[in-house]
Amino acid sequence: MDTGALIVYMTAADADEAARIGRLLVQRRLAACVNVLGSVRSIYSWQGTVHDEGETAFIAKTWADRLDELILAVRQAHSYDVPCIVALPLAGGSAPFLDWIREQTRPDTTA
Repeated sequence: MDTGALIVYMTAADADEAARIGRLLVQRRLAACVNVLGSVRSIYSWQGTVHDEGETAFIAKTWADRLDELILAVRQAHSYDVPCIVALPLAGGSAPFLDWIREQTRPDTTA
């Protein structure tokens, strides 16, 4: 079952960048909530070199119809050329919580 709700996993250079992007997403109603998870160790290949660096992981709770705009906002605000932004569908969950995500990510029509 697809609820329409998504968890979007992202990484940032540090906690300050993750928090800055998180606030932006919530203020623009692109995410109902963003959790800054903390430090992660990322090992990846970039431009032919293997890197082993610290980053900060963060996740956003959003709705499928807001994903494209969320990705655009993150890409514009992010320090990386190619930031990690991957969306995972939520198969289920607490109905009141899923309703809250939907309500918080509806575009604001009063502005």
